[in-house]
Amino acid sequence: MPQQIKEQDAAALVDAIRQHGGIAGQKEIAASLPQPVSERTLQFRLRRLVDDGRLVREGARRTARYRLPATYAVVDLSASAETPRKEIQPSATAVPLSSAATEIRNYVSQPLEKRRPVGYNRDFLDSYQPNVTFYLSAEDRARLASAGRPNFEAQAAGTYAKQVLNRLLIDLSWNSSRLEGNTYSLLDTKRLIEFGLEAQGRDQLEAQMIVNHKEAIAFLVSEADEIGFNRHTILNLHAILAHNLLRDESAAGRLRQIAVGIEKSTFHPLAVPQLIEECFNQLLAKAAAIHDPFEQAFFFMVQLPYLQPFDDVNKRVSRLGANIPFIRQNFSPLSFTDVPQSLYTSGILGVYELNRHQLLKDVFLWAYERSAQQYTAVRQSLGEPDPFRFRYAASLRQLVQEVVRGRMNRPAANNYVAGFAERNVEAADQDRFRQMAESELLNLHEGNFARYQIRPSEFKSWQDVWNPGTVALP
Repeated sequence: MPQQIKEQDAAALVDAIRQHGGIAGQKEIAASLPQPVSERTLQFRLRRLVDDGRLVREGARRTARYRLPATYAVVDLSASAETPRKEIQPSATAVPLSSAATEIRNYVSQPLEKRRPVGYNRDFLDSYQPNVTFYLSAEDRARLASAGRPNFEAQAAGTYAKQVLNRLLIDLSWNSSRLEGNTYSLLDTKRLIEFGLEAQGRDQLEAQMIVNHKEAIAFLVSEADEIGFNRHTILNLHAILAHNLLRDESAAGRLRQIAVGIEKSTFHPLAVPQLIEECFNQLLAKAAAIHDPFEQAFFFMVQLPYLQPFDDVNKRVSRLGANIPFIRQNFSPLSFTDVPQSLYTSGILGVYELNRHQLLKDVFLWAYERSAQQYTAVRQSLGEPDPFRFRYAASLRQLVQEVVRGRMNRPAANNYVAGFAERNVEAADQDRFRQMAESELLNLHEGNFARYQIRPSEFKSWQDVWNPGTVALP
């Protein structure tokens, strides 16, 4: 078996070449390495990386230059971070930090040349034992459970999230997109989600990112009984979040088959597809085995971006995926309200480059408690759930689905509602049910149809007959 080189040494070579614009000669590479190596060792390592497909050699032996392959993607960890926005940016000083978290932030704030190049450390995942290893202390978990536990009796999975869905679609879509450098304001996001109106003068990719978030959140909430830390959920979550945003559209919902680099980081993720697949399955198995919902959510936020299993959009998957246990168990959702982008990015870098989670943990703890306070207030403003609506929730959902998918106009829908009520609702409740159903159909719009598990294409097709002559929303 050919002699292998350490991932740390391979990462240092790739980083050295990247410093020269992605192509460099042997002397340039040697001069850029953090630790000097002999000429023979350097030649051996370069040859191994060429054989493994991680580098391409151009030219004769003495004048050879080494470049990153064309399929080598670069992920910008702080995309558009310097782009001014209308919204006031949350202050990083708002989040209290432990001494360990401050130490991590100080390290990753140094220039790249002062930070050590590192590769993926498999032991960071291997050493985690569900329900034995804990990133969050018992005190942390108890505090979050107290903050996020609803004040109603046990109900079906997704009940809490459905009660605040309209607000959650906007909050989580905006905040998660903001953490990616999206320049839409909160008001712009609200107009886009509720009415399909794009902000003037903004990149269409930003609108696509927000719309993808909305549809991904709707997917998680509508499938609350089925979602989990399994391949179906996570691959489909990525497919929705990455829709129309990747250079290779076929990569949406597919594990990574190319090497990637992380902009403004010395971390080099795994490059071998077979290992990515293996670690991805292991990560999901460990996440699914964790009993505590908060430990489960945070483990996923730490380990999924570190693995970088997808071409891009990994952090977005981790943020929305962290909500899976909260949606299923009816805890307050996590919307990342007021989380400072710079502090979140530093927390992620601490995981990437140091395998230390303490800074990201402080951000997570603060963010969850803040989100829980927000949604407690939202639920109070909504009042207690209507017992009648709750009793007939399944029937109402079925009726709305059948009207929309049947592309019924208003007269046809009125007749169908009356017949449906006679067949499916107790006689004493039929009048009230018809009123509720008719009101729901009249108030169905772009911002709330997802709660009925209706696809965007189905809704738009129905709108053509429900509101004839109206220009369809994009």
